Amino acid sequence: MKTVHEKERDIPVLAETDVLVAGSGPAGLAAAIAAKRSGADTLLMERYGCFGGVISQVGVEGFAWYRHENTVEAGGLAKEFEQTFVRIAGSNPESQSQSQALDAEMFKYAADLMISEAGVRPLLHSTVSAAIVEDGVIKGVIAESKSGRFAVLAKRVIDCTGDADVAALAGAPFSKAPKDKLMSVTTLFHCKGVDTARFKDYIKNDLKPTYKDWGGCWSITTSGKEDDLFSPYFERPFVEAIQEGIVPKEERVSLGGTWSSITDEGEVTQLNVVFIGGVDCTDVEDLTRAEIAGRRNAMRSVEILRKKVPGFERAKLRNFGMTLGARESRLIRGQYILTGHDVFNQARFEDSVAIFPEFIDGREWLILPLTGRYYQIPYRALVPQQVDNLLAAGRCISGEPLSHTSFRNMACCVATGQAAGTAAACSLKAGVSTANADVRQVQEALAAQGVRFT
Repeated sequence: MKTVHEKERDIPVLAETDVLVAGSGPAGLAAAIAAKRSGADTLLMERYGCFGGVISQVGVEGFAWYRHENTVEAGGLAKEFEQTFVRIAGSNPESQSQSQALDAEMFKYAADLMISEAGVRPLLHSTVSAAIVEDGVIKGVIAESKSGRFAVLAKRVIDCTGDADVAALAGAPFSKAPKDKLMSVTTLFHCKGVDTARFKDYIKNDLKPTYKDWGGCWSITTSGKEDDLFSPYFERPFVEAIQEGIVPKEERVSLGGTWSSITDEGEVTQLNVVFIGGVDCTDVEDLTRAEIAGRRNAMRSVEILRKKVPGFERAKLRNFGMTLGARESRLIRGQYILTGHDVFNQARFEDSVAIFPEFIDGREWLILPLTGRYYQIPYRALVPQQVDNLLAAGRCISGEPLSHTSFRNMACCVATGQAAGTAAACSLKAGVSTANADVRQVQEALAAQGVRFT
């Protein structure tokens, strides 16, 4: 590869803090709020112009769409996020579960309020480009912005970037599936101008969608108990359109999926129907190709909806998500690697800092938590190898690809984020590194926050 030489230069220090959280999705928001509430000066850094990650930037509303009557969860900030949203925006029940659909635009504002009320220092439009590491201990990061390059020095750093960007830049080991084995990325979009009464009638009397319909374009294994439950899923119109040649077969794109909310104003939101395979979310050229292909196929999907779905005859695009919905990329190599066996068999750990229901969504599995089964997540899965005072939270924690299909989900990202933020603050108070944190103290602090981890 051709290279150019970058001259050495002094980097101005923009800020110093106890805890730096990189990435402000569900994990980052939780990590920052938990760290600050636990007494640590905390700065939350985000590359876009709003906080909220996959909710506000991608447009995924289904924060806890797996939740049913017997689901057992960690509580804590995950519940608080929903309650805060209801306080600000009003109740917006999610269509297939006992949870709230979090409108992407309102959540941008809700996230602002949450971090402001917690006293977290916000920093938007800042992208981590390097890690400052001395003798195997992270000391902060270097970031790029409209103001130029700058450093933020921190006693603890929490990687909530989703792609384990900070950990990779710091030299911590990670794994990543081959490109053709990575889970698909998605371009979400929202429609307006829908005759929602006709669409609802179509759902009730013609479509009658359930989870067993998910097995059309790809293979799905369920436990059987999910099969007859309602799912806001449609695939047949898209399959017919592909057969009719509307979508070129050479594109590595699958069409068909779910919607979220149907409003009285004629909107149908979170149309999650464009799936693009073979994309490495850490490769800028792959991302460029996928963003363009995603919008192209979203517009094809709008055309398909107009032609084939009652109520959509006059529908138009309302907006795209701000960026691709990414499911999988780097996973840190932690002190423990959470396995698929752990998720499927209610694993228990002495150093548990979070629980999550037995919910698996991906890699040809769909298991909903309908019977109270859950697994624990050990603190060691948040602790990268080889780099100290760095923690990871969210979809990039240490695990196998199969377990990742569970812990990647937003409410679980909140749980691991709250654990990481609390652990960072506890280690500071105790004067020890994150690798040597007293997990019993972390557990006591989490219990005081109303978090269930056993």
